[in-house]
Amino acid sequence: MFKVNPADKISGEIRVPGDKSISHRSLILSSIAEGESKIEGLLEAEDCLSTMGIMRDLGVEITKEQKGKYTVQGKGLNGLEEAGNVLDCGNSGTSMRLLAGLLASQDFYSVLTGDHSLRKRPMQRIIGPLSEMGAKIWSRRDGLAPLSIKGQQLEGMQYELPVASAQLKSSILLAALKTEAETVIIEPAVSRDHTERMLKGAGIDLEILEDRIILKQAEKRSLKPFEIKVPGDISSAAFFIAAGLLAAEGELLIKNVGINQTRSGFLEVVEAMNGKIELLNKRDQGGEPTADILVKPSNLEGTEVSGEVIPRLIDEIPIISVLAVFAEGKTVIKDAEELRVKETDRIKAVVNEFRRLGIEIGENEDGMEIKGPQQVEGGIEVESYHDHRIAMSLAVMALNSKEGIAINGSEIIATSFPNFKELLAEVIG
Repeated sequence: MFKVNPADKISGEIRVPGDKSISHRSLILSSIAEGESKIEGLLEAEDCLSTMGIMRDLGVEITKEQKGKYTVQGKGLNGLEEAGNVLDCGNSGTSMRLLAGLLASQDFYSVLTGDHSLRKRPMQRIIGPLSEMGAKIWSRRDGLAPLSIKGQQLEGMQYELPVASAQLKSSILLAALKTEAETVIIEPAVSRDHTERMLKGAGIDLEILEDRIILKQAEKRSLKPFEIKVPGDISSAAFFIAAGLLAAEGELLIKNVGINQTRSGFLEVVEAMNGKIELLNKRDQGGEPTADILVKPSNLEGTEVSGEVIPRLIDEIPIISVLAVFAEGKTVIKDAEELRVKETDRIKAVVNEFRRLGIEIGENEDGMEIKGPQQVEGGIEVESYHDHRIAMSLAVMALNSKEGIAINGSEIIATSFPNFKELLAEVIG
């Protein structure tokens, strides 16, 4: 149980942990590079540690030099070894979906599993296209994990994504690395592009166009080792940005945050809501745009969140819903049905817990409608639904309630943000 009391002032200077998406990919790609890679700023949260554990189980030597700093002895595309046991992804959908693609092309047998939440999440969306490439994957009913994978020689293909999904396109790209033919992935909208950036940085011949990614034909591919400094995670920073915007007083500086355009939809929504944020010290860090973010208390206005921006802020919609409660006017969130198949049904979770707090909120199949500003009394217990982003969003809500809120199941926050509670205490202290 995590009790969060109301707070008028949010201030200070903080750093949020390394980007989760980039951390996963840096571990996977350095493991299949030819030689030694160095990673700095790696997110040491449970999801990324699941990926690290699996790569070690596959025979990769990964050495921790100091906090967040690792050396990886890459084994090349053909150097991974069959694990002696099932591979446990914990709560990490990214681990399962990306590694299913990687393992589908290896010359050995693997089984991917996860916790009770991950075993309920849909994997058919990767099983389908990987099977079209020749992969042999078995699952429980409706494409649920555990996934049993008999590695095969795969074929390149042209595939049109049914939804904008960075995990799906990354899974296909990883599967295609050991093919000789060209692979073309057509996107309905832009989603986060960290895999493409890192593959290009490792010397893979990849063309990125407005609506498609082309992995060029090659007789044999190999990845060069690399050094990467992982910027702070914009998805983690979003909770503190929201806290700073909703505060009555104070000023908060969040240092070294990744602002990749495929991830920065949250910042665009904040600006549309009249939020006072400034991007300072903009720079490029290891191929990723990075900045310091200055946040000031703001009188927010309702807005519409829909269309092409949704894939670029899908993880931030729960915290945007919190902002909407305290904004003047109506906020409409739509085209976000993908939220139904996250760690939990995030639309249902937000609606249920907001109503429990006495907040008026409308539920639609693809989103929510919230008219503000509304007062939040608090003084009750709410549920996290075993979802880290729901738990952290409710913590920000609690700061702006009258009597505080107790959040049940808050230990799940450690999957993405191990020091969230300590940082929160620091900015309100």
